[in-house]
Amino acid sequence: MTLVESSRKTAPAPSGSRPEPPVISLDAVSKVYRSRRTIVPALDAISLCVPRHGFTCIVGASGCGKSTLLNLLAGLDDPTAGSLDVVGRTGLMFQESALFPWLTVTANVELALKLRKVPRADRRARVDELLELVHLTEFADKRPHELSGGMRQRVALARTLAQDADILLMDEPFGSLDAMTRDVMHDELESIWQRTGATIVFVTHNVREAARLGDRMVLLSSRPGRVAQIFDVGDVDFARPRRIEDRAVSELAADVTGALRKEVARHGRR
Repeated sequence: MTLVESSRKTAPAPSGSRPEPPVISLDAVSKVYRSRRTIVPALDAISLCVPRHGFTCIVGASGCGKSTLLNLLAGLDDPTAGSLDVVGRTGLMFQESALFPWLTVTANVELALKLRKVPRADRRARVDELLELVHLTEFADKRPHELSGGMRQRVALARTLAQDADILLMDEPFGSLDAMTRDVMHDELESIWQRTGATIVFVTHNVREAARLGDRMVLLSSRPGRVAQIFDVGDVDFARPRRIEDRAVSELAADVTGALRKEVARHGRR
């Protein structure tokens, strides 16, 4: 299921004019998977801070530990070493929508509210609000098989938002969509991010997608995953909403792709 909720700490109140503390802090976090015969290091000494309300994209080659990192942030797994602080409630969204096929759109979204024990009298109004946010009001009574792939992902996004999450953890949520639908979903997600003020950590193997969406891009090395480089997109002079075909997006994606190729080549020479 995509319904994951965590409330590990209460956010400290800002003091004076000091900058707000990060909502996610990792200090030398490592993750090793062990079995009787094998030891697989997935992440190695990752240190990283994610600012409140930021849009951070995690990129890297397949198998570099991107999904492992999200699982740690969601509280689905524990680090082998290092410390990890997540301030606020998290909601996790996967590549597959994982909707219940026998439930309507309304019922799928309402499920998250039931799990949070939201009173019945309040649930329908909140569902209506969320479906309006993702532009699915007229499809409230449809079932998943009656929806397109993009619509199903919108329902999954609404269900994640129904968890009242401060932090959205997104694991390649648009990876299975066609290019046109993915571009529309980029617009939808960016609009929702700006309207809700949520913090987003977005995992993708699509570098141009990361350049289109992110404030920062964190490039992970090949396994074991380490922070190889951080690209601060805020330093690039192009405004939102960005387009996937924008020259600045293409140039930034080319820079990140070049760094990624170096990491893959370096891994291959070891």
